[in-house]
Amino acid sequence: MSKAEQREQMSNGAGFIAALDQSGGSTPKALALYGVEASDYSSDEEMFGEIQKMRARIILADDFTKAKVIGAILFERTLGEEIDGRKVADYLWSQKGIVPFLKIDKGLEDQANGVQMMKPIPGLAETLAKADGVFGTKERSVIHEANSEGIAAVVAQQFDVAREVVAAGMVPIVEPEVNINSSTKAEAEDILKAEILKNLDQLDEGQDIMLKLTIPNKANLFDELADHPRVVRVVALSGGYSTEQACDLLNQNGKMIASFSRALTEGLSKQQSEAEFNAALGGNIDKIFRASV
Repeated sequence: MSKAEQREQMSNGAGFIAALDQSGGSTPKALALYGVEASDYSSDEEMFGEIQKMRARIILADDFTKAKVIGAILFERTLGEEIDGRKVADYLWSQKGIVPFLKIDKGLEDQANGVQMMKPIPGLAETLAKADGVFGTKERSVIHEANSEGIAAVVAQQFDVAREVVAAGMVPIVEPEVNINSSTKAEAEDILKAEILKNLDQLDEGQDIMLKLTIPNKANLFDELADHPRVVRVVALSGGYSTEQACDLLNQNGKMIASFSRALTEGLSKQQSEAEFNAALGGNIDKIFRASV
């Protein structure tokens, strides 16, 4: 694995990052949208087996290559799974040319001060040390209101974790999501931008990060973040928008690329034939790619 080659692809590659990191909390909903109901599995093992089959089907699809997909975020459990006899992270890079990332957060605390902080991440150092073939990480918080104290706390926590990831030789994707349904979304985004800039300016040379942010109400609001010397790339989450909505909004932000999850898998079904599945996925990939470039 060439870290320099992967870094170049993440910095300048044309395309988007696929979010395939559905965890224990989000997996049942993702499976239901895919046509797999709760009654179709009777244990967590069977549930995770079903979501891995879905991920593998996506990764194996002809259109899922570095021509349009430059990176993919995986759930920790996925690192132990295989596709065609190779670990998933290795398969992504060696067979598809796609840079692998790892979701490391353990979910969210209850809401306080208008935000949801990350839960503690026990054993993070060990997790990072075992993440063979992984270029970077992703960790998510959520902002619900334009609360200055809450947003400052979210960003400070994110950057504390980011420093630990950087120290392990990886590139963190800092993700302080703003709820798209927030009545104070625009105000929250202004506060968030200021807090991120403050924290970026405190990083040392070489402590480089990526940012994963909700598509802002004000077009190109995050351009200044994208231009910061400590930022490798700014990527956008779909946040519950439909594929069409998310792509339309992303088109208005020239320095952001997509990192979509639900929008990527919209319209996919376990019951589809391979031709139908590949056509639906290929259509989504093309829309998201065009919005990202």
